[in-house]
Amino acid sequence: MTEAPIRIGELAVRAEVSTRTVDYYTSLGLLTPADRTTGNFRLYDPADAARIQLVKSLEAQGIPLEEIARGLAGHGGEVGPILERIDDDMKSLHTAAEAAPEAMQGLLAVVATRVHTLISIALQIPPDIPVL
Repeated sequence: MTEAPIRIGELAVRAEVSTRTVDYYTSLGLLTPADRTTGNFRLYDPADAARIQLVKSLEAQGIPLEEIARGLAGHGGEVGPILERIDDDMKSLHTAAEAAPEAMQGLLAVVATRVHTLISIALQIPPDIPVL
């Protein structure tokens, strides 16, 4: 059974953001209202709360909202070549870490941690997250 669409205020509460954030995300194309009430209030899919959480996680990792919107709209490119490039980049990072002087090890550890965090976020993306 699918949940009925919800108003912006309820979506904001569920996603733990302000209604201004929902408005802003809507203006950027990160969210699309599912419908409108007879009083012209926007209604959203309750699953948009998970979408907002994903956007917040990606934004916290430094990914610009415009890039997130492009990716959620399906304009991020083909995944296969991107994953191959990531694999190559990870091998290069590993090689660089092994050859780097001890003073650089901390910086490379920070980079590796950021990569790990982004991969963890990517693996948590629900397969049924609403796309635009």
